[in-house]
Amino acid sequence: MSDTSVAAGGLSRREPVLRPMLELLASMRFAIALLTVICIASVIGTVVQQHEPVNNYVNQFGPFWAELFLALKLNAVYSAWWFLLILAFLVVSTSLCIARHTPKYLADIRNFKEDIREKSLQAFRHKAAAHFAAEPPEAAAERIGRQLLARGWKVRVQRREREGGAGFMVAAKAGAANKIGYIAAHSAIVLICLGGLLDGDLIVRAQMWLGSKTPYTGGGFISEVSDQHRLSERNPTFRGNLLVSEGTQASTAILNQSDGVLLQELPFAVELKKFIVEHYSTGMPKLFASEIVIHDKATGEAVPKRIEVNHPASYRGIEIYQSSFDDGGSQVRLRARPLVPGIAPFEVEGVIGNSTPLNDPGLAGATTLEFTALRVLNVENFGDVERQGGQGSAVDVRKVDLRSSIESRLGAGNKTVTRRELKNIGPSITYKLRDAAGQAREYHNYMLPVDMGDGQLPVYLLGVRETQAEQFRYLRVPIDHEGGMGDFLRMRVALGSPELRAQAVRRYARAAVDGARPELVEQLELSASRALALFAGDHEPLPGRPRGGLIAVSDFMEANVPLAERERAGEVLIRILNGALFELVQLTRSQAGLAPLPQDEATRAFMTQAVLALSDSQAYPAPLALELVDFNQVQASVFQVARAPGKNVVYLGCALLIIGVFAMLYVRDRRLWVWLVPEGGGAQATMALSMNRKTLDGEREFHQLSAQLLGAATDGGKAP
Repeated sequence: MSDTSVAAGGLSRREPVLRPMLELLASMRFAIALLTVICIASVIGTVVQQHEPVNNYVNQFGPFWAELFLALKLNAVYSAWWFLLILAFLVVSTSLCIARHTPKYLADIRNFKEDIREKSLQAFRHKAAAHFAAEPPEAAAERIGRQLLARGWKVRVQRREREGGAGFMVAAKAGAANKIGYIAAHSAIVLICLGGLLDGDLIVRAQMWLGSKTPYTGGGFISEVSDQHRLSERNPTFRGNLLVSEGTQASTAILNQSDGVLLQELPFAVELKKFIVEHYSTGMPKLFASEIVIHDKATGEAVPKRIEVNHPASYRGIEIYQSSFDDGGSQVRLRARPLVPGIAPFEVEGVIGNSTPLNDPGLAGATTLEFTALRVLNVENFGDVERQGGQGSAVDVRKVDLRSSIESRLGAGNKTVTRRELKNIGPSITYKLRDAAGQAREYHNYMLPVDMGDGQLPVYLLGVRETQAEQFRYLRVPIDHEGGMGDFLRMRVALGSPELRAQAVRRYARAAVDGARPELVEQLELSASRALALFAGDHEPLPGRPRGGLIAVSDFMEANVPLAERERAGEVLIRILNGALFELVQLTRSQAGLAPLPQDEATRAFMTQAVLALSDSQAYPAPLALELVDFNQVQASVFQVARAPGKNVVYLGCALLIIGVFAMLYVRDRRLWVWLVPEGGGAQATMALSMNRKTLDGEREFHQLSAQLLGAATDGGKAP
């Protein structure tokens, strides 16, 4: 016979191969192993952000791990082929478990097992015996049956003919819902998995696998994207994002994919009338709310709705959730403030999200200004410990307050020993300057001066960073007597002009030395000119060292002044530098038509901070700073729109899971048998109890039953 022929007994020889496979699929161990793998994959999908651009993974994890993650589809775990395959196996495995055990459990629920043999009762752990002297077996069986029915048991009485008189087997059962719990819990797993498959992007992926749809990777307007990248309004399941600016409508959702985006057409358009956001004192958003109008494309009906977080709107089977908020194209006006000679001040207007070329001749090559973000509210913590009453972080044993120390560490879990002082420091603008080679730096400038405390003057913060992975580094520009940063900017530009530096040096030397000693004036001019040139970066720096600033002055001192004289020479050089810079600011104010600065404490505080800022500005990579002058904020609401046909299936599965778990944990399956035979004019009773779990309640119930039904103590077990 061949391998496909029928052997004796009518079974195929392939049965020994198929049966172990079915046994494996239907086994609980296999299902638990699949659940474990799914849980691990879900953790990965939670930790690793899904459907991000490839560059984001490279920047975060490096090229090697990013390539590995992409190969394993860890950037799209829930739509990866291996995850869907495991999920399918889990559905099949659990379904086979249900199909295999449900008939047996249902039969066991209907069966009273009244055919159990008398000798088998002696094998149970919980058993008892008693003799009824004045009660025959039949009457005792009826009495016991009524008592069990009154306690909620289901009872069946079987009469058995035997020598010496008929015997009666009273069989009772309770807690059959425990078996129903097993069926419900396993059915819930199947329903939840099926609902997850329906609500996931399996159908969207199927359209991509079949080749009818491909992700879109370009730019431009949504209306210009071809139909190959669009999903139909009849798409049975999807989940995407919809960005709507105030006063506008949108009807196309964005479905992010790891290699692009897909556009999902909606059967309606969402118009955002007003976006409402409220904040906590910490600056964190407290409430997102959107007043919208839904315009039905088919009927033209306009339906007003209000959407809040955790309070979505539903229309035509599509749920609209409040997800986040964004800038909807705010209009901003910036003023370019030059930091080097050769650039004239100018103003530029734009819209957040757009860009504009800067064609100033003083800029090196073509430069593009990209308007990145506008933040109207910036709440920062200024409650540094060192600013609280002048107390530093060092411990002073004379000021130990045990009560305060204990209270600072007890109480609410969010209590901290650091005092917080939250301040709104006003609007800020974020922009990028991109050169002709495509390289860009990001800048973050605040509109208003910020009071940093410590007795310092308020400062304007001008931030810069090379990449988004870095933190912003801020240049602190002190405010001048007019409340702006004009004095600092004019000084910064004048530092780049040898002629203005020479004028400032001459003014300083004539004011510091008596004119009757021209040789001293000449020496002081030479020293001041050299110090100012070093500070301005008008020299060849040491390899790997900054070109200008106080560090350049320090490098010069270390290279040219002996160590023994360095401290004294440094004090003199700094005094000369400060004097020359003071004359430089006076010169620039005179050229701007402003009154000279008075030589008072406020001026000295300004000059101290200005010198430090001028030194730091040597590392500022742009030849100009853009100051936010005015803005017109336009907010946008980010909605998540979803059609989830498997939602009700998942809800049903969750309900069954709750019922099943409670039934299996809190419902005890019990079986009770009482065998009654005639003896000595009465009846001899033997009782046994079977339970699926050993519990204290079970022990107590057995003793109660034996006392009520038999009026006897147990032969086995212990009293409660």
